[in-house]
Amino acid sequence: MQEKQYVQYGSCCAGSCGASKDITGCRFSLSPMSDRYVEIILGAIEQVDVSKVWSKTERLSTLYRGRREHVIDAVKACFVHAWQPDVHMTMEMTFSKGCPGDTDAESYLAEDTVLRNESSMKEIHFPVDCKISLYPMGVSNYMEFIAHVVNHAVDLGIYAGSTHYVTVLKGDVHALFDYFAWVNEYCANELSHYVLEATLSVNSPTAE
Repeated sequence: MQEKQYVQYGSCCAGSCGASKDITGCRFSLSPMSDRYVEIILGAIEQVDVSKVWSKTERLSTLYRGRREHVIDAVKACFVHAWQPDVHMTMEMTFSKGCPGDTDAESYLAEDTVLRNESSMKEIHFPVDCKISLYPMGVSNYMEFIAHVVNHAVDLGIYAGSTHYVTVLKGDVHALFDYFAWVNEYCANELSHYVLEATLSVNSPTAE
């Protein structure tokens, strides 16, 4: 019988003790409600310029790792290029930075902040429904950070309400990703570790 190999998270995770580099990561999954889902998903991924991030597409999701600006730029490009006017689609995103179990491996930090994908999508606009959940890690006053992030959405006019475990947002795709960029920057400056979960939805047949 093969001996079980357990991963130790108490001290070092899978042989690492945290990343020393300024790495932001985002793992996401696209879900087009169409029989053309393979074409839509792979077509969008292929259109993204990933020259400034480390990227890997697996069976369940795609992962981008690198400088915060370039990760958000690449994720946004994938969502925008996957959008079809007549297709209901969702995207599940998990942004993370500062995990004690992270590693410097499988990452790429570009030297500049020039975005490679923005010009290909800046003229594309469509409304998006969204829900987010922010998890500030390692702090007892976590609700202060959550409240600050939610109140900024109110100030921007994209806040659509709060319900159990999530905050609901509505707005143009560019407004929402600008907000995600702000949240990630704020959290990176104020927290040693955070996780931001977001679900995007377009063309829902049950939209209000």
